[in-house]
Amino acid sequence: MRPLSNHLKTVVLLGGLSALVVGIGAALGPRYIGLFGVLAVAMNIGAYFFSDKLVLALHRAKEIPREAAPDLHGLVEELATRGGLPKPRVFLIPDEQPNAFATGRNPEKGVVAVTEGILRILTPRELRGVLAHELAHIRNRDILVSSIAATLVSVISSVANALSFAALFGGGGRDDERSPGGGLLTILVAPIAATLIQLGISRSREFLADETGARMCGDPEALASALRKLERGAAAIPSATEQTATASLFIVNPFAGAGGLLKLFSTHPSTEERVRRLLAMAPGGTRVLHPDAVFYPA
Repeated sequence: MRPLSNHLKTVVLLGGLSALVVGIGAALGPRYIGLFGVLAVAMNIGAYFFSDKLVLALHRAKEIPREAAPDLHGLVEELATRGGLPKPRVFLIPDEQPNAFATGRNPEKGVVAVTEGILRILTPRELRGVLAHELAHIRNRDILVSSIAATLVSVISSVANALSFAALFGGGGRDDERSPGGGLLTILVAPIAATLIQLGISRSREFLADETGARMCGDPEALASALRKLERGAAAIPSATEQTATASLFIVNPFAGAGGLLKLFSTHPSTEERVRRLLAMAPGGTRVLHPDAVFYPA
């Protein structure tokens, strides 16, 4: 049932985001519909093949070699073997906020990216739980749609913002018969609608990745403990990036400390509920993996 569900969600998500792009063109005038239809197709193709590279570039992530972080690579390799996956590439994000995400269009091209901050605050046992969560995203094959969604939402927001400024200053290229107010309203609403479509996918996938990751590492309590720490860290340490469109990729919301609309449009379910579900999975005891050590990149 899950592969079918993910497939249907992918179709709905990409179809909805593509329709928004065409809708922006329609708001500008009939002669723009064809142009924005071509743009929607190009965005989907480009996002499919290059979304992972774009997401990594947006966060200035660099691949970290095994010799620079042998323990980190060792954990990733162990969990990949347990999950029956190829070992993903490992990237380091120059950000003090503790967080992590996975990307790549299939398991063979999987990538796990962790921030410098997460390596400083988590014990190896907790880090193992986080890495299992990210590998679960790869195993569940939901990182493709998440990466594409993040890319498309970013593009839609950028296009809508540019067109709204053009409309405000007398541009917009609208037809004489079309209401300028209606076109501008559509352009302004498009980024919000894109985000809402994205939210419908991202929240459910986190619960599934928590469950799959907990079973993969055999230690749901470690992941629960890590989530508590990461939520506190995300609230206390501002993210080094302003890329709100990619927030859904991270294990915890990187804008957890923000208020207003960013808080309202949270891309993640509540950490309290995630922890509750994980603790319900916990056995009588757990295996402790060097709890006093912390990984640091060389």
